[in-house]
Amino acid sequence: MTFWVWSGVAVLGGLSAIARFALDGVVASRAGRSFPYGTLAVNASASFLLGLVTGLALTGNALLLVGTATIGSYSTFSTWMLETHRLAEDGEMGAAVANIVVSLAVGVGAAALGRAIVGR
Repeated sequence: MTFWVWSGVAVLGGLSAIARFALDGVVASRAGRSFPYGTLAVNASASFLLGLVTGLALTGNALLLVGTATIGSYSTFSTWMLETHRLAEDGEMGAAVANIVVSLAVGVGAAALGRAIVGR
């Protein structure tokens, strides 16, 4: 990998992490913090974008920059699991299960939609 590709990974990864933080904050401030709607919005939009990228069949450095650096830094599996764990610890088992089921369903649906859009 060249210096420019590594630089692209760093810049795109950093910007994507900031975008994730910003979207999560906006959604959480409007929807409340009793359920992790911000993380759901981030991961749903990331799944949609990844579906688009998959449909485009990017390879090589383009896939690294778009898929890994950008979408990989934007999405947040670890936060999703941490928030689910916290819901369960707080005795909110229904919300914890809903977070898992809804996130998976919305994520798969969003990825399929993204892929379908590019496939047409």
